[in-house]
Order: sequence, then structure tokens, then C-alpha cells
Amino acid sequence: MSFSISGKTAIITGAAAGIGHAIARHFLDQGANVVFADLSEKRLKSGCDDLANHENARLFVGDLREKLNIANLLSATIDAFDRVDILVNAARMFCVTDPLDPTDTSVEQSLNQNLYVALRLSQAVARRMITQAEQDETPSNDVGTIVNLSSLAAHRTQPELLAFSISTAALEQMTRSLAVSLAAQHIRVNAIAVGSIMSGSLRDTIADHPDYRDSITAGTPMQRIGTANEVAEAAQFLASSASSFMTGQVIGLDGGRSVLDTVQRPAH
Repeated sequence: MSFSISGKTAIITGAAAGIGHAIARHFLDQGANVVFADLSEKRLKSGCDDLANHENARLFVGDLREKLNIANLLSATIDAFDRVDILVNAARMFCVTDPLDPTDTSVEQSLNQNLYVALRLSQAVARRMITQAEQDETPSNDVGTIVNLSSLAAHRTQPELLAFSISTAALEQMTRSLAVSLAAQHIRVNAIAVGSIMSGSLRDTIADHPDYRDSITAGTPMQRIGTANEVAEAAQFLASSASSFMTGQVIGLDGGRSVLDTVQRPAH
């Protein structure tokens, strides 16, 4: 059993900042070839300005809601590193929804970004992985891995998070469905459902609402907020052979929040 991903090639979406960036940096530090993919050229260049000449890193800017950009991302990866072994779908859209407003388009927007992009990119990458396996002289029982980034919101009901909750719940079902579909090809598909992780957006929210930190820690058995590097380490586990018999699983990384009954009364 090994946690090593050294020499593997990984595509990480949402890699300009936040959790996606932490995963991409961690994978690079662990010896992987990493393609940092993001929608924002400005944020990507700002967060990765030290990687311009790094032989194991490439930057890709493109709106992956456009199918052509998915093809371009895969082509750029193959051109740079000849193959792809790991995909981490870390790009997520978070927006507030008015559940009773018929003109609200947040559900459609969230599904487009959080579900359809991950699905289409996973399909494209999986096809490439299968082709690589057919060309490899030495057969492998670990052809490739796909890791999706989900959320505790997929399992909690908050009306203002309607769009995000629906899209992440759908992402988890996609994870299970693809895992079964790709198991015979030795491609594993898993997900990480995160709770409150200290990223730029959460840091800004806490700065504006200092009591929010206390609210989070009070509702978390471990009484703290997680770090992006902890998510990156979980992603490495799922991407490595240490999880070689694991597929179709959603790992909770939330400090225990998902096991709490907030009513705190027996259900009977």
C-alpha cells in the first residue's frame, strides 16, 4: 500500500485559489505532474506566478462549461505530459437561492458548473485513461482515479442553499454511477464531502461576521474549522494506491458535523 502519486499526471480544476489550489500545490509537492485549470486567468496567474518555469506544472485557462475547452484541457495535458492518471473536480459554484422566486436561475447555474462540468470532464478523461491502458505494455489494476469535491450541503437542508445542495447531491450520485460504470476498466471514482474549510471566501465571511466562526465551531464536534491542506491530503489518499479497493464512496471531511442531530432529542 502506498500513498505515493509521484510521477502521476493530475488535472485539478478550480486550481486558482481555495481548496482546488491547495490540492494542486500539494500534488505538485508530492511529485506529480499537475495541470492547474481555472476559469479566471487573473486569479490563476496571481496564485501561480512562481510556477511559470516549473517543469511539472502547467496552467490552463478556460471556461469548462464550454465543451471545446474540455477537449482543449485534455489535449494540453497530453501535449505536456503524454498521459493523465488523476482528475480532481474541485471547481465549485456557490450561490444563494431564493426558493420561491420563479425567475431565480441559480439551480441551473449550479448544475452547469458543479455537475455537468464534472461529468463531461470525467467522461473525457476516463476515455483517455482507457486508451492509455490499452496501449500500456504492462496491464494495471489501477488505470486511473477521479476525485470529486462535494459538500456537507448535499446532506443538509438549508433553503438559501437550494441550488448548491441540489448540485452537490447530484454530484455524489454521479460519483456512484460512474464508479460502477468504470469499475471494469479499473478506474476508481470517489468524492470528498467537506464541511467548513478555511478558504478565502470563508475567511472573508468571518471577517464580516465574527460570530460566524463561533457558530461553526459550536456545531462541529472537533470544535474547529478544517484546513484546505487536510482536504488535499484526503484527495491524495483517494488518488493513490492506498485506496485501491475503494470506489463509489463519499468520504466526509467535516470534523464530525454530519453525525450530529441538531435537534438533540431522541427520534421516536
